Amino acid sequence: MRNVVVAQSGGPTSVINASLLGVIEGCRGFPNRFAQIYAARHGIEGLLCEELLRLSDQPERELALLKTTPAAGAIGTCRYKVKPEQQEDLERIVEVLRAHDIGAFFYIGGNDSMDTAHRVSELARKRGLDLVCTGVPKTIDNDLGDDERLLIDHTPGYGSVARYWANSLTVLNEENRGSCPADPVMVVQAMGRRIGFIPAAARLGDPRREMPLQIYLAESGVGLDGLVENVNRELRRSGRVMVVVSEGFDAGDLGKRTDAFGHTQFGASRQSVAQTVVNVLNERGLAVRGSARCQIPGTLQRHAMIDASTVDLEEAYGVGRYAVELAVNDGTGCMATIVRDAGGPYRVTYSKAPLEQMANSERRFPQAWIAPSGCDVTDEFVDYARPLLGERWPDLPLEDGLPRFARLVPNYADKKCAAYIPQAHRKG
Repeated sequence: MRNVVVAQSGGPTSVINASLLGVIEGCRGFPNRFAQIYAARHGIEGLLCEELLRLSDQPERELALLKTTPAAGAIGTCRYKVKPEQQEDLERIVEVLRAHDIGAFFYIGGNDSMDTAHRVSELARKRGLDLVCTGVPKTIDNDLGDDERLLIDHTPGYGSVARYWANSLTVLNEENRGSCPADPVMVVQAMGRRIGFIPAAARLGDPRREMPLQIYLAESGVGLDGLVENVNRELRRSGRVMVVVSEGFDAGDLGKRTDAFGHTQFGASRQSVAQTVVNVLNERGLAVRGSARCQIPGTLQRHAMIDASTVDLEEAYGVGRYAVELAVNDGTGCMATIVRDAGGPYRVTYSKAPLEQMANSERRFPQAWIAPSGCDVTDEFVDYARPLLGERWPDLPLEDGLPRFARLVPNYADKKCAAYIPQAHRKG
């Protein structure tokens, strides 16, 4: 029997803790293989700092609540990337794993997280450490994997953010219909740095194309001039228009900042894409009376639990449990995946892909799914994404009229290694 560490990395989702619970309960299904289950607090940083939360000793009710607890407050996440030149960090990870007799490491995250898991797996092998590293997919961007979607059809987290946007569009349409004499243009900014799966999901709120809706992906190929022309054309036809614009839409210099992964942090930029679009529309003038205005949902779109997809919740849990089976049966170096069954009603199968192949992968939004106009998506995308939304609301436990989320007891393993500061956090 060996101990287990599970950790999370990157942006959180509505269903990330469902995968965490899947890993926990999956490990419990092998009582003769796995002993204590730890969570590294704040991802790989917690492993570097030897902050190992004891999950095996948590109250059963709190663990069960992980299934419907959004975001990463339960065990924390991080945006810390262990780079090849950070050899001290890599050696420290091996030291901590060895000190706590860790035989399995599960990392829940996206392409950068799979890169870290792959590096840890390779280093453990070189250092003679008997360790199984297994990846559990997570990202709202749906950009993990191959362009053909053969290795992984979609990632846990995407179905819920897609449902958020489908639901939001139905409400925004009522707002725009009512206020269009004064505010005929509603510009809404969706997450999506370079990949258009999130803003594209707005179309799921109007699959029959009855609303005056325009969608601009980062890869749409339409600039500000084209956007203004399209908006005014729709205003002359319908008198109002809703514009969903990706945060990665090219609107000029926004004073962007980047995180440790090198990804643009649009929420930390000096000006938003949506506000820039609104400014340009109002400065150049609209084809009808009134003004353009904008809304930016921000991080709520990625963990609004009331909008979570029940399909997403079940698959996130299932892929977490399957990752444990992979660790037991296939050994180190794999990531659990979700593959859509061909033909017939929507069904999935859990499978696997090499960590090395998933590391730093970034699939693209299919060009064939972008409408020729550049301001919409095709029915093929709707057919792909619609089953991910589910057919019912999630069943959320309430306490005093509010959602009751998991509150894990801060019970940590005793430290056995010297204090350590991660390399990227050192000054000078």
